Amino acid sequence: MDIYQFALRPLMFSGLKVDPETVHRQFMELCDRLERNCDRPWGRWTLQQIYSRLGWTDARLNQTLWGLSFPNPIGLAAGFDKDGAASNVWPAFGFGFAELGTVTRHAQPGNPQPRLFRLPADEAAINRMGFNNKGAARMAEVLAASQCRSAALDRVGLPTVPIGINLGKSKITPLEDAVGDYCESFRLLRDFGDYGVVNVSSPNTPGLRSLQSVAQLEPILSALQQENPLRKPILVKIAPDLVWEDVAAIADLVRRYSLAGMIATNTTLSREGLKTERLLATGRSPLEEAGGLSGAPLRARSTEVIRFIWDSTQGTVPIVGVGGVFTARDAWEKLAAGSSLVQVYTGWTYEGPWMVRRILEGLVRSLQLHQLHHISEAVGTGLPYRAS
Repeated sequence: MDIYQFALRPLMFSGLKVDPETVHRQFMELCDRLERNCDRPWGRWTLQQIYSRLGWTDARLNQTLWGLSFPNPIGLAAGFDKDGAASNVWPAFGFGFAELGTVTRHAQPGNPQPRLFRLPADEAAINRMGFNNKGAARMAEVLAASQCRSAALDRVGLPTVPIGINLGKSKITPLEDAVGDYCESFRLLRDFGDYGVVNVSSPNTPGLRSLQSVAQLEPILSALQQENPLRKPILVKIAPDLVWEDVAAIADLVRRYSLAGMIATNTTLSREGLKTERLLATGRSPLEEAGGLSGAPLRARSTEVIRFIWDSTQGTVPIVGVGGVFTARDAWEKLAAGSSLVQVYTGWTYEGPWMVRRILEGLVRSLQLHQLHHISEAVGTGLPYRAS
């Protein structure tokens, strides 16, 4: 029995009616403490115990992209570990990679609370966090200390996983100065991440999504590549609400500037088809609440965007798929649509810590039933998920 789904989640979501941001902060404080002590005997032992229960290894799930080795294709999406507090901890939960941030050049508190809402009837969440984080300089300090501790983890048996850093524009920075803002964050952090992400798709920073236009995005990408002599992989994260012409235009920019790929997608402004009538925290309809919607309602649209990018680029642009992934079937559908890697966030908060292991086991089972030898063989095939 999954104690999280049958006991803890109902208690937190309905029984105690705890503010979801408070739960997230408390969990991150535990992970931060474990990170800062992961080079001590009790810290290493704790990570080993977590991994023994939640980790799962199978060579058929290894992915290699951009010269990086991913132990499996399931990663933690940006937004969960905003300040890079637990970069050495995430492999213990079974993740094949983790994306930190979104981080901005300047530290900022984000939007007023409450700013994170659960919609259990829809298996969804609405957030208008507003890139709350301690800033790029502080993240650089945290990751420098984490790298020093990571050597001690070699004895633990945890896999080494790639770490991405998701960059956003500071709220106080005018749109016309966005290029410099992104570049300064990249300079501070480029030595600490295995790949970087240009986030121009959050709906919670005023004007940010306008940077997805070719005229405004192109100078940012050009400048970042000039700041990238070692050619670290850089991806662009896009919104699910773009029209196809705009998605195609961004894909063309990605190829023109030799970027590593695209992340599809961020949260949506759509509220179509929701069952939730009122949010517990505010008493208002989801239609009245600003912020991006994530979770199950985003699943089909994000997969549709992935498929469009794959088809329109003939599979030449690597894709990281994110949006509504709760099960092995959800992850397989994104892989089959064209994503090489898959990220989770909202699904993990609903399904709990055993979710990643269940997904990985399900992916291998589907591979076997399709008589495929490796997960890369499923990418872009359109093959249906098979559990039996």
